Amino acid sequence: HTGAHKINHCLGEALLAKKMGKKKLIAETGAGQHGVALATAAALVGLKCDIYMGEVDMAKEHPNVVRMHILGANVIPATHGRRTLKEAVDSAFEAYLKDPVTQFYAIGSVVGPHPFPGMVRDFQSIVGVEAKEQFAQMTGNLPDNLVACVGGGSNALGLFTAFMDDADVAMHGVEPAGRDLDIPGEHAATMTKGEPGVMHGFKSYMLQDEQGEPGDVYSVASGLDYPSVGPQHAYLKDIGRVNYVSINDKEAIDAFFELSREEGIIPAIESAHAVAYAIKLAQEPNIGTILVNLSGRGDKDIDFVVENYGKEYGIIKK
Repeated sequence: HTGAHKINHCLGEALLAKKMGKKKLIAETGAGQHGVALATAAALVGLKCDIYMGEVDMAKEHPNVVRMHILGANVIPATHGRRTLKEAVDSAFEAYLKDPVTQFYAIGSVVGPHPFPGMVRDFQSIVGVEAKEQFAQMTGNLPDNLVACVGGGSNALGLFTAFMDDADVAMHGVEPAGRDLDIPGEHAATMTKGEPGVMHGFKSYMLQDEQGEPGDVYSVASGLDYPSVGPQHAYLKDIGRVNYVSINDKEAIDAFFELSREEGIIPAIESAHAVAYAIKLAQEPNIGTILVNLSGRGDKDIDFVVENYGKEYGIIKK
């Protein structure tokens, strides 16, 4: 209902916060999907809500900023650094540490300190459970391949968890190669280019600068431009259970338009990364069936896409 998978864990976290006697939910958001979902959950259970969002992302994802305001949330801009998702997380953690008693930090992905990665995974596992049931009803079988985009990694882990013991099901996590995978700061492909590191209270793969601090990142998708990834994803990479790949900006925008015009479904730019890789995967011989996790709708992205790519794809603004 709120445009992405985020509502699954937001409802869980809001109900937990209410039971714990908290007064306010606080969180970061990149593309605004987690922010909208948390603002919705806060309204449903009767809690105040502060959302921290990078200034750059607020401009890119203006429709979601408006939705959060309408839902009653207080949207607070992160104005330091690259002014994107990592800085929004910084700001949310700083605010939480000032008052951990009455506030509940409803983290937006499978990142952060324990118990957040496991908690968000468990709330999101409904994605995989339902997908598994529905795919079996449609085809009589399990899918041969799962494809999902990976930023922090919640939608992907939600899907993958239900299939973890199905050895014949291949899993593909798709990261943003941005403008150039070989130039630091021009992508956010943590699994492809990162090294072990610690940030925001957890150890995982991380894109780092020469001092070992979180490096600059970039993606056309605001929800994917994070310099680390959930620690469970790091484990799945290390044991070889998931194949982590990357898709660049152009491939993602091409897929955004292709899915829209072929299927009548406008995907979030984040999700379009998964669609782009699925298109590549489908061209390989004997690849079998592919289940793509469409993590969000593209309503939030249409103004940005038309402004920056409309002319290239035959859309002329009047």
